[in-house]
Amino acid sequence: MIPFNIPPYVPQSSEYIAQVIAGRKICGDGEFTKRCNRELEKITGAPKALLTTSGTSALELAALLLDIQPGDEVILPSFTFVSTANAFVLRGAKAIFADVCPDTMNLDPDCVKKAITAKTKAIAPVHYAGVCCEMDALRSLAKEYHLGMVEDAAQAITSTYHGEAAGAMSDVGCFSFHETKNFSMGEGGAVILNDDAMVERAEILREKGTDRSRFYRGQVDKYTWVDIGSSFLPSELNAAYLLAQLEQRDEITAKRMARWMEYDDGLADLECKGRLERMKIPEGCTHNAHMYYIKLRDQEERSRLIAYLKERDICAVFHYIPLHSAKAGLRFGSFVGEDRFTTRDSERLLRLPLYYEMTTADSAKVIEAIHGFFA
Repeated sequence: MIPFNIPPYVPQSSEYIAQVIAGRKICGDGEFTKRCNRELEKITGAPKALLTTSGTSALELAALLLDIQPGDEVILPSFTFVSTANAFVLRGAKAIFADVCPDTMNLDPDCVKKAITAKTKAIAPVHYAGVCCEMDALRSLAKEYHLGMVEDAAQAITSTYHGEAAGAMSDVGCFSFHETKNFSMGEGGAVILNDDAMVERAEILREKGTDRSRFYRGQVDKYTWVDIGSSFLPSELNAAYLLAQLEQRDEITAKRMARWMEYDDGLADLECKGRLERMKIPEGCTHNAHMYYIKLRDQEERSRLIAYLKERDICAVFHYIPLHSAKAGLRFGSFVGEDRFTTRDSERLLRLPLYYEMTTADSAKVIEAIHGFFA
């Protein structure tokens, strides 16, 4: 059986977890959390990175930092995970869904511009499949209309856009370390703070609204409740599991990229024959091989291919159902402009197995099976 995903593991994780247990410091913000933060700062070049309990909580923390209020509007893609929208809806904002570019499934800046109103407070681009959005165009819009920006870079750690790191091109970037991601701590995430002015408040919000971090640095003689907040700190056990992967990120990424390239080369002939569409990587972007997807003719053909691969012990899966068509999406948001590509392409997109321990033989089996389907 070739599963869709196997969570990454490196042996050093076990040693680090043993050190945490021996040290009897298993709650949040210990030495392993701090080491993870420093690794993330190296990756992004950002002034500050802070681990969180999930990518979802990272987005929720970002919404607090941007001071999203009831009645505000936040523009985001409908083709994303529900957490992107929930973070802002929880603050009372309305989710404004805009169409995507079909080549990347990322927000179309032209559609974003048409969706901006006097109520728009922020833009939340999602770097789908580890491929960065057109950030120059989106940042230009944010600057012109005085909008905040939160990068949902859940899938894009180590990816770049014209030399800039994903997560470091907006007010706040958000990573996920869920078990399906390139680097995993089971459940976990991080906020990447690119505005020095936000760092102190982020520490307070993350520590249940207290100035505990300032107390431990000796900046105040006692800590107390100073703001709203919640518990966004992951366990040291989770941080230890993640740290080993962050330290071996080049090796992990290289193995994933090798499988990605095997897919891309092995399916090129089918694209030339018009049988499927391969992923596209825009000029100036480097990606992290988070995912390899193909697009079929329509939803019916996709369903047949999924079944065909399953019969051969290969698990391939589709992805998001567009949020604007969901029950909660209809209640808490609206799609602005024409839905030219979001629904159509979401029904055609199929994700192929891709994970750290996957072998060349595994990818060859998947490629052979896809050729067999079309034959």
